[in-house]
Amino acid sequence: MATGPREEERVVPSGDALAVIDAHGILTGWSEGARRLTGYTAADVTGRPAADLVAGDPRTAWRELRASGAAVVAVRHRDGRRPELALRLSPLLGERRAYVVTAAPDDAGRELGMLAFQQSSVAMTVFDTGQRYLRMNDASVATMGEPEATFLHRYFLDTVEDSELSRGFLRHLELVVETGRPVHYEFWTRSPLGRREHAWTIEMWPLRNPADELLGVGLAAFDSSEQHRARQRLAMLNEAAAGIGTRLDVARTARELAELVVPRLADFASVDLLDSVLQGDEPTVGPVDADVELRRVAHHSLTAGVPEAAIGLGAADVYPPYSPPARALATGLPVLARTGDPDLDRWFGLHAARSAKLRDTETHDLALMAVPLMARGTTLGVAVFVRLLTPEKPDVFDDDDASLARELASRAAVCVDNARRYTRERTTALALQRSLLPQTMAGQAAVEFASRYLPALSQAGVGGDWFDVIPLSGTRVALVVGDVVGHGLHASVTMGRLRTAVWTLADVDLPPDELLTHLDDLVGHLGTDESGEAGEIGATCLYAVYDPVSRRCTLAAAGHPPPVVLYPDGRVEVIEVSAGPMLGVGGLPFEATELELPEGAVLALYTDGLVEARDLDLDTGTAALCRALGVPADSLEEVCDTVLDSLLPETPGDDVALLVARTRALDAEQVAVWDLPADPAVVATARKHVTDRLTRWGIDEAAFVTELVVSELVTNAIRYGGEPIQLRLIRDRTLICEVSDASSTSPHLRRARTFDEGGRGLLLVAQLTDRWGTRPTSTGKTIWAEQALPPTL
Repeated sequence: MATGPREEERVVPSGDALAVIDAHGILTGWSEGARRLTGYTAADVTGRPAADLVAGDPRTAWRELRASGAAVVAVRHRDGRRPELALRLSPLLGERRAYVVTAAPDDAGRELGMLAFQQSSVAMTVFDTGQRYLRMNDASVATMGEPEATFLHRYFLDTVEDSELSRGFLRHLELVVETGRPVHYEFWTRSPLGRREHAWTIEMWPLRNPADELLGVGLAAFDSSEQHRARQRLAMLNEAAAGIGTRLDVARTARELAELVVPRLADFASVDLLDSVLQGDEPTVGPVDADVELRRVAHHSLTAGVPEAAIGLGAADVYPPYSPPARALATGLPVLARTGDPDLDRWFGLHAARSAKLRDTETHDLALMAVPLMARGTTLGVAVFVRLLTPEKPDVFDDDDASLARELASRAAVCVDNARRYTRERTTALALQRSLLPQTMAGQAAVEFASRYLPALSQAGVGGDWFDVIPLSGTRVALVVGDVVGHGLHASVTMGRLRTAVWTLADVDLPPDELLTHLDDLVGHLGTDESGEAGEIGATCLYAVYDPVSRRCTLAAAGHPPPVVLYPDGRVEVIEVSAGPMLGVGGLPFEATELELPEGAVLALYTDGLVEARDLDLDTGTAALCRALGVPADSLEEVCDTVLDSLLPETPGDDVALLVARTRALDAEQVAVWDLPADPAVVATARKHVTDRLTRWGIDEAAFVTELVVSELVTNAIRYGGEPIQLRLIRDRTLICEVSDASSTSPHLRRARTFDEGGRGLLLVAQLTDRWGTRPTSTGKTIWAEQALPPTL
């Protein structure tokens, strides 16, 4: 800086930032403005070289100032910063080689600031402390739609419609004056000249003079409509993720889409689908080009009763190729239209009901958007959104709306397709399940029965519940109820395999506990894959055998709920049965329970879906079952209906199988029993006993065959068995001859060779009777043969 004689320290008036430098480059004057700009007081800098405050090379800065009178110089701030200031150099009048350096903005700077305010893209307004307009920039004038003169010096509330929104805005202006603090404020409304609702972010701050006196309020309004609409779209998409597809149900999913978009996106919405989608079949792959028939699945409206709907729920309509829905299906893209478009008017004119609905509207003007529902390259249907256009709501659909609708439709289409696939799989599993369940029951006289099977209505799908009534030898009957763990096709197939196995094992006439043991081994084999690793197959089963001759019932359970008995006197009792492990666990024995049932007792067998639910434990459900069984009923069918109505909710969460059987008993006159010694001479006596009994029963025609059967079976028991030997004759729907002995060895049917002296007895029995077989007993075995009763006149 300049050198020369040292000047005395001068008092520089406050205001602009300026400094006085003497001829030796020493600071002799320092204004209040310079203090605010650099942080140094006059006492800090006067008497010091000016070069100490220059951050760069002071000689270069001085040359530039001397040459042009102005330069941008980096200075040292008291807080360590190095701001760049635009400095101006002027000779100090009356002083030799002394200068004044100023950093105050010149008139051009002030003018530039005013231009920045006036031409800012942000709407800016200045109010006085009484909420009257003082200044408005061009953006603010454009937003309000009137010249600035219309508003200047007027009270804010006098320039707008008196409403809750305008009073809230005024209150925020008053808060700035009352507190002296800035305020951040957000709201959304229609601007006077706007077509759409706008979102505004408002910043309000106090305006003060150098003396810190509050002069007014500055306001900047940022149009955040795009961000606001983006948040709304994101909120709708988030809501769609949680609210569309809550159930695997096509119609419900369509209804959820329609209810979501009204009223936030449209005044009316409809969803039409292809018939194949509703039936769970595979719909057309790719776009649809020609006339397309769609069925109305859902619609929703702002107006109660949906009067805008020209197509009723469940009704079908054919859409011509030029109609917006058909074009959307053909292109796979949203189609936007409004009244006045030739194709839309032509389509409306083709359909009398749609034309009448349009004439019934107040404005006769609407905007329409058709959005295809496509998932995984498959066309499912179309969603149509409609806005009724009015002067208050003149907004037609735009590209942003189409983008949002496409996202919503895409999400809904995936949910609809999932529901369609679930419907198809559930229909297939249910058809398989019903085909594997007994269609007709074989004839038997031991019990009268009725049954029910209800598939689950939950999203888990069809389960593996089953029941059976299996006729056994000696007029006995087996009652079976089982439940395979899991749902779907796998459970149904496993159920079919187990049911077949039970029939096979029952034909061998195994006791209930032994039958479950063999069934447990089978489930263990089914649950082991080819690699030898254990699988996840599990099942429960209850197997009961009732004998109408002795009126005794033998039961065994594998992890299954106990049966319930309704006695003829009205008493209801839960049978205590050793539950045993589930099938497939292996390694643990099953125990049989035996009880006597009087004639007319009702035995109820069921799966856990009947007595267990999320809000119902097993004990409570069993107690409810006992109460339902005790309700008087005229038939077993009525008993089944009463039980299901009492225990099941409207939509059961698990499959339910119910089998109720009323016991019968054979009269003593229908059964004849003889104990025989192990003496070959007794065979003739046995034949005579049988002949006398058949004569007593009036079926002498069966004597010849029956005598041959008795001779063969008693002879075999004496020769190969041992005492005790018992002969029993039963007359029921058929004539049954049984011979029991102490040997556990079962005979086998074989063909005798030409010169064999024996071996033809069982072959003869098999040829003369309808059925024959053997079953184990607690003391040995029983061989039985069954033949049809001779026709009566």
